Amino acid sequence: MRCTYRATATAPIVFAFTTIIAGCHKQDPVTLGTAPGLTSTASVKQLTSLPPQTHVTLSGEMIEKCPVSGCWFVLKDKSGVVHVNTKSSGFVVAAVPLHSQVTVSGTIGTGQSKELEATGVRY
Repeated sequence: MRCTYRATATAPIVFAFTTIIAGCHKQDPVTLGTAPGLTSTASVKQLTSLPPQTHVTLSGEMIEKCPVSGCWFVLKDKSGVVHVNTKSSGFVVAAVPLHSQVTVSGTIGTGQSKELEATGVRY
């Protein structure tokens, strides 16, 4: 008895189904730097009432980032936008896609405009 393989019409369907399922798999969160805390988050608007060097966690959308090295980004939440600096944190956000939902922890900067000095980002 000879064994022969015959292609069936189901092979393309199985391949397509497997590809769709693999594409729908939710990616695990990626953390850069020190993992942001899982505690409650502040809003961008609240930053104006907090003193410099206060440690906060914010969540929102990355709407802009440094086009060269990823050393800063702009975070937008429902209450406003804030510039987030990653230069001194030891990580960059060059690989983080624009319009990603991110959670960032850091300290409020000491400059005139409120800026966050990031210690960690999760996306």
